[in-house]
Amino acid sequence: MALPCPLITGTPTMRPLWLLVALLALSQALPFEQKGFWDFTLDDGMLMMNDEEASGADTTSGAPDLDSLPPTFSAICPFGCHCHLRVVQCSDLGLKTVPKEISPDTTLLDLQNNDISELRKDDFKGLQHLYALVLVNNKISKIHEKAFSPLRKLQKLYISKNHLVEIPPNLPSSLVELRIHDNRIRKVPKGVFSGLRNMNCIEMGGNPLENSGFEPGAFDGLKLNYLRISEAKLTGIPKDLPETLNELHLDHNKIQAIELEDLLRYSKLYRLGLGHNQIRMIENGSLSFLPTLRELHLDNNKLSRVPAGLPDLKLLQVVYLHSNNITKVGVNDFCPVGFGVKRAYYNGISLFNNPVPYWEVQPATFRCVTDRLAIQFGNYKK
Repeated sequence: MALPCPLITGTPTMRPLWLLVALLALSQALPFEQKGFWDFTLDDGMLMMNDEEASGADTTSGAPDLDSLPPTFSAICPFGCHCHLRVVQCSDLGLKTVPKEISPDTTLLDLQNNDISELRKDDFKGLQHLYALVLVNNKISKIHEKAFSPLRKLQKLYISKNHLVEIPPNLPSSLVELRIHDNRIRKVPKGVFSGLRNMNCIEMGGNPLENSGFEPGAFDGLKLNYLRISEAKLTGIPKDLPETLNELHLDHNKIQAIELEDLLRYSKLYRLGLGHNQIRMIENGSLSFLPTLRELHLDNNKLSRVPAGLPDLKLLQVVYLHSNNITKVGVNDFCPVGFGVKRAYYNGISLFNNPVPYWEVQPATFRCVTDRLAIQFGNYKK
């Protein structure tokens, strides 16, 4: 069953029990039913849109089986932390280092919002049952090459908003989800993800990554379902990402065009995010390599026309084209000619904030839309 990428971090007042309950609930969610699938770039917890289809990626295990673990060492809890049901919450304490005396049966360790600058060799010694490690918003710039060695069951590593200049070495082979956005990473070398056969989701946006920063083969061996490289310095769509991807988010970059074979490798995509770029041109035929695409974000670009090829995407349901330079919408720009060709009708088309004379758009243009409320027009302001 595919495992989405739920966000278990939260506000400083979050209770430890809530963390574990949320983790257990989300791990048992149906594939790609994203009621608990959080948008990584938002801290206020806005939910992403639901999708009815499975993501197609498999994982070998879900949340930890608490009944199979040894008895809780309830008397062991680091000073100032909250410990309950194998959850250790040490967030917002001004910690400079990883605390000692963490119970060996801990499954979730929350160290976010502290001042930790280094992860040392024995910081996680004995934590062989740890399932999730939250290190968001610290000052980590150095990680010992064996720091994660004891974490043989770790599946979720959240180490965003730190000072890392490279992806940590020797990540646990059990890892399913890695959030490393908002660091200072400029390079993804070949082999850095070697051996991570269970990895399903990587969030690495908010790093100063350019296209040249990805070495050939950097993602070799990965069978990712979800990848986000938003808010970086990409000028084109990377061509060597995992071909297993169901979701690819490259929003808030500097991409200027989509050329014919840019998407050739990504035929399994359900959702493609390219909003907030500088895209002026999408070459004819580029979108034909995405037969399973359901959602396409091209808002806040510089397109002057509706991209060619949308009527041929039989499963496409959502298209964001608002805030572009589109001046005309043709009667066959969205819907195929003839009935019974499109397998899923549109439930969302956004065209607002474009210089389109909307009164000239023919009603038949949206003949394959479920409801007129699904079409978003709006005033254009120069």
